[in-house]
Amino acid sequence: MVLLDAVPAWLLSAWPAVPAWPAVGSIAGGIGALGLAWAIRRHRGRPGVDWFLGVFAAQATWCLSYGVGLLVDDPTLRVVLEATTWLGVVWTGIAFLGFALEYTGRSDVVRSRPFAVVVGFGLLSTVGLATNPLHGAFWTGFRFDPVFDVSTVSYALGPWAYLVVAVETVLVASAVFLLVDTLLSYGPLYRRESAAVALSSLPPGFALVAWTLGVGPVPQLQLAPLMFVPHVLLDAYAFNRAEMFDRNPTTSRAAERTAIDDLADPIVALALDHRIVRLNPAAGTLLGVDAAAARDRPLSAFLDVPITVDEDDEITVNTGGRRRTYAVSTSRLTDPNGTHVGYTVVLSDVTERERRRQQLEVLNRVLRHNLRNDAGLVHGYGELLVEQLDDPELVRMADAIERRSGALAALGEKAGTVESLLADADPVEIDVAEAVEEVVDEARERDPDATVDLTIDVGEESENESTARLRPDALRAVVENTVENAIEHHDGAGTEREDGGAWVQVTLRREGAHRFVLVVEDDGSGIPDHEVSAVESGQETALEHGSGLGLWVVEWGAGALGADVAYADREPRGTRVTVRIPVGDGR
Repeated sequence: MVLLDAVPAWLLSAWPAVPAWPAVGSIAGGIGALGLAWAIRRHRGRPGVDWFLGVFAAQATWCLSYGVGLLVDDPTLRVVLEATTWLGVVWTGIAFLGFALEYTGRSDVVRSRPFAVVVGFGLLSTVGLATNPLHGAFWTGFRFDPVFDVSTVSYALGPWAYLVVAVETVLVASAVFLLVDTLLSYGPLYRRESAAVALSSLPPGFALVAWTLGVGPVPQLQLAPLMFVPHVLLDAYAFNRAEMFDRNPTTSRAAERTAIDDLADPIVALALDHRIVRLNPAAGTLLGVDAAAARDRPLSAFLDVPITVDEDDEITVNTGGRRRTYAVSTSRLTDPNGTHVGYTVVLSDVTERERRRQQLEVLNRVLRHNLRNDAGLVHGYGELLVEQLDDPELVRMADAIERRSGALAALGEKAGTVESLLADADPVEIDVAEAVEEVVDEARERDPDATVDLTIDVGEESENESTARLRPDALRAVVENTVENAIEHHDGAGTEREDGGAWVQVTLRREGAHRFVLVVEDDGSGIPDHEVSAVESGQETALEHGSGLGLWVVEWGAGALGADVAYADREPRGTRVTVRIPVGDGR
C-alpha cells in the first residue's frame, strides 16, 4: 500500500475537486476513441481506415475497461475488467502498426508472413489472458489496493505481461517510425497528419511503460488510459483539420512504384561500383534474371552497357531470338544532401524507331537517285523534242514533259532537304539577316521575271543584333520554300505589278531580345485551304492532300527552329506567311 503522504501535492489537490478522477479520465479517453471511430467510419475502404477503426476499438476497450474497473468492488468482475484492459493493450499496438503500414503504402507487408506472426502473437496473448488463472503468465497475487477513492489493484506482473508490453512498445515505435519517415520523405504534403498521429501515441505509450516498471509515486494507478485524452485530441486534429484520409501517402508510394516497377522500359539502379542494387520487372526480363539473383552483381555480367552520364548511347541485344536496339540513358543518383551515391540506367526500346529510320533512309535515297537520274533523262529528251519538232501541238506536249520532269527533279531535291531537317543537328551562330538576304538573292536569280522585295529591320543597337544560334539549314529551308511557293503558284493576276506578274515581299524584323519575325507576302491566288489544313493537322488524308512538299518543308524547318508558322489571307488578294523564330534565352 502506498501512503498518501508520498503522493505529490498537485495530485492530492485534484482529488477532492473531481471525485474518482482517474476513472473519469479513463472513461473520457474511451468515449473519445469511440467518437473518433464514428467520425471516420465514412472513410471505410480507404487505405488505413479499417485498421484505425481497430485501433480505436482496442483503445476504447482499454480505457473503458480500466475506467469502469476503478469503480468496481466485486473481486471477480474486477479481474475480468483487468483482463479486458490487457486485451486492449495487446491489440492497440498490432492495429496501430497495421494502420501505419497500410496508410504509408505498405499494404503488402500487412499480408506478409512476418505480420501474420505479429497477429498470431496477439491471438496467443488473448488466449493467455483468458487462461491466466491456470498459469499466472500475466499476473499473480491480484489484490485491491485503492487510492484516490477508486478501486486500483496491485499484482505481480508475470513474464508474458512484460513480453506483451515490450512487443507492443516495439510495434508502436515501428509505426511511429513509418509515419515520421513519411513526414520526412514527402515534405509538407502529409506533414500535419503524420506528425499529429505519430505524436498522439507517445503520452499513453510512455505512461504504460512507466506503470509496467513501477515508476512513479502511485504504482498501482495506470495513467495510460488518461493519456488517451491528449491522444484523442491530436487524432481529431489529423482527421478534421488536416483531412488525413482525403489524401494519404499511399498515392505517392503507388506513384513511385508505378514510375519504376510498372514502366515498360527496363530501369536499373547501380551502386558507385556499377553493381546492381535494384531493377524493375522489365529489366529483369531483359537481363533474364530475377531481382534477387541480380542484386549485388555487376551490370556488365549481364549486359555491356556504357555508364556515361548525360550522354546518349545505343546497344543491341539478342533477346528471345530477336535483335533489339535500346537507347541507354544514365543519370546520377544523389541523396538528399546531394552526395553522389550511384546511377540510374534507363534502357528504352527503340528497335521499331530505328527500323523505320533505316527504311526511310533507304527509301529516300533510292527515290532521290531514281528521280534525279530519270527526271534528268526525261528533261534532256524534252529539250531535244522542243528544238526538233515543228508541230505546235507536239511542241506544247514536249514542253510539258520538260517542265514536269524539272518539277520531279526539284521534288527529289526537296526530299533531300526533308531528310536533312529530320536529322539531329546542333545550332550554330549565324547572321540571320545575311542568311535571309542570300536566299532572296538566289530566288531573284532563279526567277528573274518575278519581283522579290526584301526589308530587314533588326535594329542598330549593336553589331550582333542580327546574329543568333540557329540551324542554318532549317532557316534556309523555311525562307526558300515560302518564297518559292509564292512565285511558282502565282497566277499572273496580281495587283502589285501593272502586268499582274509574280510579286513577293520578304520582311525580317527583330522583336525584343528573344525573337525574329519573318513575314513572306504575295499577291497570288492564295494557298488552297485543304493544303493548309493538311499541314496544320499534321497528316495527309484523301480529303486533305497537298500538291507538293513545299508547305511540309516549311513546317518541318520551322519545327527544327522551334518556330511557329501562321498562314493568313492578304488584302486585296494573296497570302501572308508569318514565322516567329525564338532565339537566345527565349528559345
